[in-house]
Amino acid sequence: MYLVAVDAAKCEGCEECVNNCPVTVFDFVDSKAVAERAGDCEGCQTCTAVCSSGAVTLTEM
Repeated sequence: MYLVAVDAAKCEGCEECVNNCPVTVFDFVDSKAVAERAGDCEGCQTCTAVCSSGAVTLTEM
């Protein structure tokens, strides 16, 4: 199981995580990415790779 989170203070609103997540964990709310379906995360690390601001973190539980 993985825990994915977005630091809203770091998120630049580029939508890269939203557009590249293969299991659609993220939504875009108020110009920021939000991990609305964090429990669906499969740990592929695509989100962390495409996030140039370092706002997305992924932790294995």
